Amino acid sequence: MDTPANAKTSETGSNRLRVARYLIVGVAVMFAALMIKPTVAAPEDDVRAVFERFVAAQNAHDIKAVETLLLASPDFLWITRGTPVWGHDAALKRFAALYEGTWRLEPDSSGLKVTTIGEGIAQIYVPIVFTIGTPGQPAQPSRFLMNLVLVKTPSGGWKVSSILPIPAPAQ
Repeated sequence: MDTPANAKTSETGSNRLRVARYLIVGVAVMFAALMIKPTVAAPEDDVRAVFERFVAAQNAHDIKAVETLLLASPDFLWITRGTPVWGHDAALKRFAALYEGTWRLEPDSSGLKVTTIGEGIAQIYVPIVFTIGTPGQPAQPSRFLMNLVLVKTPSGGWKVSSILPIPAPAQ
């Protein structure tokens, strides 16, 4: 049985229309997938958020908040004024003493860089101005290149495991 010529043309046109629809739907789905932001924060975002809380806690002289952000380990390291402070408890004691005077951090967020060193380990680099003064003495601003290492704990939170400020050359 022969199919009329106009039926073949109609069938071919219908197939082309169907393929075009599939292509349009496929492209639309791909475009939508690219436009949707992931709901899970990248490790860099989480690390940056911990750093922001760390700065806020320090500027508020909130030792309890600082305590929750430091790695609770004797291997915690903070170099301050050329002196290593080892351990979570020793660092908290040193912070508490500094908070009796003037202690303010002003990071240059435009220079902040988060680098993932390995699984669950990140480094923060940021130029920062410390305004420091002992009780009753005028405070002095000093520029530093701040380096922090953060580790992801088994509970899933990020903790500061080392603080390494390097004095910056005068500008």
